[in-house]
Amino acid sequence: MKKTFLIIGGSSGIGKKIVESLLNDNHKVYATSRSLIENEAVNSLIWDANMPDNTIFDTIVEPLDGIVYCPGTINLKPFHRLSLEDFKNDLQVNVLGAVSVIQANLPKLKLSSSSSIVMFSTVASSIGMGFHASIAASKSAIEGLTLSLAAEFAPHKIRVNCIAPSLTDTPLASNLLGSDEKKDNASKRHPLGRIGTADEIAQLAYFLLSENASWITGQVLKIDGGLSAIK
Repeated sequence: MKKTFLIIGGSSGIGKKIVESLLNDNHKVYATSRSLIENEAVNSLIWDANMPDNTIFDTIVEPLDGIVYCPGTINLKPFHRLSLEDFKNDLQVNVLGAVSVIQANLPKLKLSSSSSIVMFSTVASSIGMGFHASIAASKSAIEGLTLSLAAEFAPHKIRVNCIAPSLTDTPLASNLLGSDEKKDNASKRHPLGRIGTADEIAQLAYFLLSENASWITGQVLKIDGGLSAIK
């Protein structure tokens, strides 16, 4: 059955892979980016998490079967070098942007017989990692938001889940993976001996959007090469 999905941050990395998977199965996809997405199969919308203009979502007139909120930040600094503006920016992009999108599109999610919201946290929200104070704080808020909304939206048959990846090979992480040496060092920190790929994370998001996950809500799913669970 053809469904309609909204992917926030669908122009690169994990978001782009999610868009491609949905299009491959002939679903209708609205995708946002800070500039138009050059793919005629996508209903491209310009939206910026730092300056959210939710009137753009008025162009979506049909029920929404799912939303994936992909924008994120990687702002790794010693705590004493983080400013309040750093914390505010991470909260805006990771948390308040998601809140804004969900509030704007909740009526359309309620029109679907079964819809799904997927957000992203980080492995750093569950295990202590130095220099991650700002990102861990904002992504931990996403995990709390996931649980609260899952409880509130369950009577409307809206599922809400969160994916918590470890370091993944995406444009967002390019500064951390800019050389073979950096990739090798990052790989060695994971029990499975490698970093994640955008495809792997996207496939989990795709599953959570699908009817195969129709009895899953309120979960924070870790996909991290074993980093958070084993040594």
